[in-house]
Amino acid sequence: MDNISILIVEDEQRLAEVLKKQLEECGYCSDVAYDGYIGKQMVEKQHYNLIILDINLPIINGYDLCKEIRKTDSKTPIIMLTAYGTSDNKIAGFDAGADDYVVKPFELRELVARINVFLRRSQPERMKSEKLTIADLEMDLDTKAVTRGNKRIELTAKESLLLETFLKNKYKLLSRELIIEKVWGIDFDPNTNIIDVYVNYLRKKIDRDFEPKLIHTKYGFGFICSDKEI
Repeated sequence: MDNISILIVEDEQRLAEVLKKQLEECGYCSDVAYDGYIGKQMVEKQHYNLIILDINLPIINGYDLCKEIRKTDSKTPIIMLTAYGTSDNKIAGFDAGADDYVVKPFELRELVARINVFLRRSQPERMKSEKLTIADLEMDLDTKAVTRGNKRIELTAKESLLLETFLKNKYKLLSRELIIEKVWGIDFDPNTNIIDVYVNYLRKKIDRDFEPKLIHTKYGFGFICSDKEI
């Protein structure tokens, strides 16, 4: 099962960035759209496990976007996030197809708690532990615990997401552009050397004291996660 992915449709850039960071620290993948039109396009191209949707959006407002989503998707949880807190606003949101309604300002912990409730309801199979493995390395997707040769390895959030990307695509050549998109987001500068820095961090933790080596560089192309000779 793929990692849980959440779409944030929010035109307040600072709030969107804070939400994205918080969700990724909780182990979720998250994408951001800053207007309703882009949000609609992203929903049409990719399946999301949950959508956080502001109401006062440019181009397509949250009510109309929610109705559009519900025309083809009746199951994905939608949490409306807005400064409008009247009963009429809430009723309009629920009538549009929203599952929950959170009024700004709010506490991040409360929003995350609500997100977790909806994800548990919609993904009961996630309660079963799912693991990714290669050679003697193992990653538990639920707890993000990583072991190699029965030794526990501590990773930062970004290192964990990078390793998860490698393990979900093991034996495949991953370009720098794809890794940037999966780990840092589509708006990140593709010319940065951040990939090399974090690959080196990861190698020191999972490869330096172990055999076989698992992360390999294909110069000019990208990286491969493999327990076989490259």
